[in-house]
Amino acid sequence: MTNMTTLDLVCRFLAEFAPPILAAQWDNVGLLVGDRQADIRSVMTCLTVTPGTAAEAIDQKADLIVSHHPLPFHALKRLTTDTTPGRLLWDLIGHRIAIYSPHTSFDSAASGINHQLAMGLNLRAIAPLVPIDGAPEGTGSGRFGHLDRPCKLLEIAEQLKTFLGIDLIQVVGPLDRNVVRVAVACGAAGEFLEVARQADCQLLIVGETNLHTCLEAESTDVAMLLPGHYASERFAVERLAGVLADQFPELTVWASKQESDPLKWI
Repeated sequence: MTNMTTLDLVCRFLAEFAPPILAAQWDNVGLLVGDRQADIRSVMTCLTVTPGTAAEAIDQKADLIVSHHPLPFHALKRLTTDTTPGRLLWDLIGHRIAIYSPHTSFDSAASGINHQLAMGLNLRAIAPLVPIDGAPEGTGSGRFGHLDRPCKLLEIAEQLKTFLGIDLIQVVGPLDRNVVRVAVACGAAGEFLEVARQADCQLLIVGETNLHTCLEAESTDVAMLLPGHYASERFAVERLAGVLADQFPELTVWASKQESDPLKWI
């Protein structure tokens, strides 16, 4: 009789891959729904648990969803179908589908989202923008590094679009500006502007931020590229599906095929 893969075994691997110690204090990471001793056969990764991704997991009989964004994110006083989080959790629990979220621990891991972004831009001497006390070397929030040669902002924007598989990107700063030193921070990460400036970066790449942060970047002579929250992270959950498939070849693993960016350009 073949030994089954337990949920706990997958959780322990994910905790090694993206250590919970790296998570922001406000975050909710790890196993959020499920029985650690349960046997699992199939895993779906996604950026966010939505009605669409939840329906896909149920339809495809997934045993585990590895969602970058947590569900639940905030503490719940009751679990009812009166709210969207409650309804999603009720449906998934009813189908015995577990949920694991690595979120900001995945952002900051040694091979996490921000490191992958930095590698995708061919940065050199990559280091965390904000190291985390007591965390393993090479981990921390955001990344920064330098290019082999000065590149125009437009050239970097085109390279980033190619890497992320997107057609459009928002830009702060002149397109002909030369850039050598670059900082990256996935998702909503405007708070990294000042630390990027202090690290002498001429460019900060974030998924999204607000108008006032863009104005501050402009006034302090830091260029910005904003590919969107979804695009800055979704590629990594697709790659995570491959990592899990390699680690657990006995499991069926896939990245959600129904998930898409809710923001559209027209």
